[in-house]
Amino acid sequence: MLNQTNNLSQNISFLSFIIFSLLICIFMLLCGWLLGNKCITKNRNLPFESGINSLGNTKIKLSIKFYILAMMFVIFDTESVFIYVWSISIKENGWIGFFEMLYFVIILIIGLIYLLNMNLLNWSKKK
Repeated sequence: MLNQTNNLSQNISFLSFIIFSLLICIFMLLCGWLLGNKCITKNRNLPFESGINSLGNTKIKLSIKFYILAMMFVIFDTESVFIYVWSISIKENGWIGFFEMLYFVIILIIGLIYLLNMNLLNWSKKK
């Protein structure tokens, strides 16, 4: 009986958290809509950076390599976060955790080797 009461209490707490979060989101959206500026002028949609109006075309064509490098940074940065957390709890994880992390690192090394084989890290211009 105590376990069911505890479980019901946790469910009610979680449900109230979800409802409260949704109400806060709705409140913030409504406040922005109600208090926001409604006037329409020709300068409203102009970009404004650090007090300087933009001049010329702001659309710059970048190589796809910039985006690939950004994705690789995110992937390997996430890897470092997982490895750091694993290193803190290495005693609790034991050998099973060690082999799981070894498997994780091997998969990432295979991905890095694939990127090297595809020459995605080679930024020199091909002739």
